[in-house]
Amino acid sequence: MRFPTLHAPAGPTPADAPAWNPQRGGAMPSHRYRPAHERVPVPALLRRWPGRRIERAPLWVPVDLRDGNQALAEPMDPARKQRMFDLFLAMGFKEIEVGYPSASRTDFEFVRRLAETPGAVPEDVTVVVFTAARADLIDRTFEAVQGLPRVVVHLYTATAPLWRDVVLGKDRAELRALITAAAERMARLGEGRDGLRFQFSPEVFNLTEPDYVLEVCNGLTELWDASPDRPVVHNLPATVEIATPNVYADQIEYVDRHLARRDSVILSVHPHNDRGTGVACAELAVLAGAQRVEGCLFGNGERTGNVDLVTLALNLHTQGVDPMLDLSDIDTIRRTVEHCNRLPVHERHPYAGDLVHTAFSGTHQDAIKKGFARHARTAAELGLPEREAPWSVPYLPIDPADLGRDYEAVIRVNSQSGKGGIAYLLQSAAGLELPRRLQIEFARVVQEATDDSGREVTGEELYALFRAEYLDAGAARTWRVDGGRAEVDGRPGSGAGPVDAVADAVGVEVLSFTEHKVGGSPDAIAYVEARAGDGAVVWGVGRDASVLTAGVRAVLSAAERGVSAGAVPGTAMAVVPPSAAGG
Repeated sequence: MRFPTLHAPAGPTPADAPAWNPQRGGAMPSHRYRPAHERVPVPALLRRWPGRRIERAPLWVPVDLRDGNQALAEPMDPARKQRMFDLFLAMGFKEIEVGYPSASRTDFEFVRRLAETPGAVPEDVTVVVFTAARADLIDRTFEAVQGLPRVVVHLYTATAPLWRDVVLGKDRAELRALITAAAERMARLGEGRDGLRFQFSPEVFNLTEPDYVLEVCNGLTELWDASPDRPVVHNLPATVEIATPNVYADQIEYVDRHLARRDSVILSVHPHNDRGTGVACAELAVLAGAQRVEGCLFGNGERTGNVDLVTLALNLHTQGVDPMLDLSDIDTIRRTVEHCNRLPVHERHPYAGDLVHTAFSGTHQDAIKKGFARHARTAAELGLPEREAPWSVPYLPIDPADLGRDYEAVIRVNSQSGKGGIAYLLQSAAGLELPRRLQIEFARVVQEATDDSGREVTGEELYALFRAEYLDAGAARTWRVDGGRAEVDGRPGSGAGPVDAVADAVGVEVLSFTEHKVGGSPDAIAYVEARAGDGAVVWGVGRDASVLTAGVRAVLSAAERGVSAGAVPGTAMAVVPPSAAGG
């Protein structure tokens, strides 16, 4: 295949290139860009961070409701914001940025609802709100937080030279005067108020002169009269990544060692991911002295996103350090975030993706099987349950069970997946595009149906099995719907729409719903992932020329399978056997 828009580099080979490296000079205009060391000075220092270890979790601060929300094509509505906030509480976050109340009515009203609803914010949780350095925005922010017992008002201003020149049109002195005036106004509005603290972010810190950062931050520490029992937060963002993570660590360590009233300052970081190294920047920043990390669950945010708090926390977990968050049901966390953001989490996303515990290589799965066997022996020798025995299994850096996933299914799910893959055959033979988790569940059905023969099944045979397992389930039920009301076998139900109403009538909770037109057919097919009454997660599928009917039949299918003796709990993992590798 030819690629007419691509041209392999044909320039000269560097004179000092070793013989084993034949790469040649390319035509991309790399000369247009200045390296980081020419864009911002980093004072020389005898680095301490390379010799340190992370032995305790920093204070995690999710900013999904503000920074993450502003990066969504469809910002969260109040219900989604509340659902995300409730998720944060369930996971154990103690400081949560909830919005930019002076920038939108939705954010203002959400903060007011938290302030006015008894018990909405637990006693040990602090709410953070965000504001620019403008008098009217600051006033509106303080109006929003009135009545909140514990709140951090977060002031930000871009401080880097490029932003000062191009965006703000101010020199260093003029910008510091603007920041000081805003900080003084905050101090006056917060005078005498218990439970109120202040935060400042020199936006684009990583492109700002270090001496200017210290000048501004130390000035605010003094102006706000920070003390150990009422510390100020200085948050140093890598707003746009411009260098390798070690440079950010050097910048953080320099500030850490030169901040005034250091015991009265919480040093915070807010890395973005433009170079794909946001996680590394955050980890090195903690080594360099950062005590607090702002980010988003699964890394949503402007451009390539904010740093991913889930990955950071689970990285600590795999090093034997308590992340001080509950991540034991990663699929519920992921589904909630996907719902709130209307964005999918990638199948290869660290820890949470549907394929991260999957091995398609025969050598990998052989090592995993042997690792599981040795783990079981080790646990028995130590007299411990397998869930408590030290974890050391090839290719699995974390025990899937720690995340709420059944690793016994890792071995079995795709043991009869077949050459080319069940999903590929179903799509080729029947035009079906199964969601990933349904593919995994159906793989177990295929295994049970073919264990005796062990032979490879055709696409037509797979569809017949799929039809019998899913499409025929619930077909005998009688039902009718009228908008948000339904009746199934005489039992009533109600909801936001027909699908929800039918789910209510049959007693299942819909976790996800997708549909598509069947290739080469006028029919629609709908897939429903649901939680049955006993807690098992099952899938149902419906097919019909009517989209509405297909959706209803999918719910009925899930309900029928949820109560049947052959219900197959959902899972999010798979390992393909050596016989399937390369198929």
